[in-house]
This record gives sequence, structure tokens and C-alpha cells, in this order.
Amino acid sequence: MFAAGAGDRIVGTPQYSDYPAAARSIPRIGDAFRFDFERVLALRPDVVLAWEPGTPIAVVERLKALKLRVVTIATWHIADIPRAVRELGRIAGTTSQAARAAAAFESDIAALRGEYGGRAPVSVFLQVNDQPLYTVNGKQIMSEILGLCGGRNVFGDLNDLAPQVGVEAVLAADPQVIVSTGNPDSAAFKQWQHWPRLKAVSAGNLFTLPPDDLARSTTRVAAGAAAMCRTLETARQHLGLSN
Repeated sequence: MFAAGAGDRIVGTPQYSDYPAAARSIPRIGDAFRFDFERVLALRPDVVLAWEPGTPIAVVERLKALKLRVVTIATWHIADIPRAVRELGRIAGTTSQAARAAAAFESDIAALRGEYGGRAPVSVFLQVNDQPLYTVNGKQIMSEILGLCGGRNVFGDLNDLAPQVGVEAVLAADPQVIVSTGNPDSAAFKQWQHWPRLKAVSAGNLFTLPPDDLARSTTRVAAGAAAMCRTLETARQHLGLSN
């Protein structure tokens, strides 16, 4: 909504909405799973925005039952993000600013695809949670970002969007790169050093990246994708694969 030029129209937001700084002063109505429905009604919104795949269906149905207008914004893929920005601009009456933001995002993504799309592929384990150990499959937007940069998700074929995996599975996959969105000082990230024969360890390819730019499906994904592409290029240099 802020990217679409409509941040000042938001009357209530979930607990973890913290970007940009202005978002932190907006009244809170709960988190992704527990809403204060009475608070939502008291705010008298013209539209309630739901997120697919994030907002539980039960929450959407409850909001509709309260006679609220609910618009679901789907962001399964990178290409969905500029479409979402344009749609939000249409809803809020800020179409010009939304169009500019969407076009800038598309330009940034196209530039990354042109620069890194043809680079030597590298296999990657995306570590999105430390304890227990979680990753993402090939349908999750973080995996698409990885592919944009010439990376291959070693767990891309799993069924769940965010599957739990074991250390043994990672060792068997033997990725050339490990990218974590967690704490670089966590024991679960440092543990990979216990297996020096792991390709990612032997090449010095253990990296951490800020999670919000990768996991939140907003225009910030362009910055997250740029960081991912730079990281994989460094990994290629370590592996002697740089183009």
C-alpha cells in the first residue's frame, strides 16, 4: 500500500507491519492468525485487504460474514507483485504513483534477469528457520528469486511450501551454497562447519541474507533479489565457476 502511494489510507494493520517507518504508527488489529474483529469493525474500513497465500481462509470468511468488503491480493510469484501494486493503486485512487512503482520494480527485476540469468547454475539450500530446520519448495517466491539469479533449490521438488527437513537430508543433497535468512551466529547455522566435506562448507559458501526483503512479497523483493544474485555470484567465484 505504501508503494502504491496509499499508505496514509491504512486505518489498521497486523502486528508485524513495520516498513516503512510510518507503518509502525498505524493501529494494530492482531497478527496474521488472530484478529480483533471488533476492533476491525470499529475502524469502519471501506476495504479489508487479505493476502494469498498468507491470510487463513477462516479469517477471510469471518470478515465477509461481518459484511466487510474483502479484497484478496495474491502474490505467489514475482510477476504478481507489480500487478498487486497496480490493483492497490486502483482501489485507493492512486493509480499514477502505483504505476510508477510497479514499472520501476519490473525494470529492476528485468535487469537482474538479464545480468544473471545466463550464469553458471549452482545448487542452493535455503535455510529459512533454524530450529526446527525449515526450507521452501520450488513454488515459494524465495525459490523463484533463487532461480532468477541462476540458483537451483535442492528441495524444490518437495510438496509443502515450507517443508521441515533434517540435517541428513541436507547432507545428502550436498548443496554448493547454503543461504540462511536467520541469525548468522545461531548454532543451527554454524553447525554446517562440522561437515567440512559438504560442498558449501569446503567452498566457503555459507551466507546469510535479511529475511524481510526475500520473504515479504512487496516491491522490496527487488532489493532482496539483487542481494541474492550478488551472493550467488560470490559463491560462483569461490567454486571457480564465475563467467
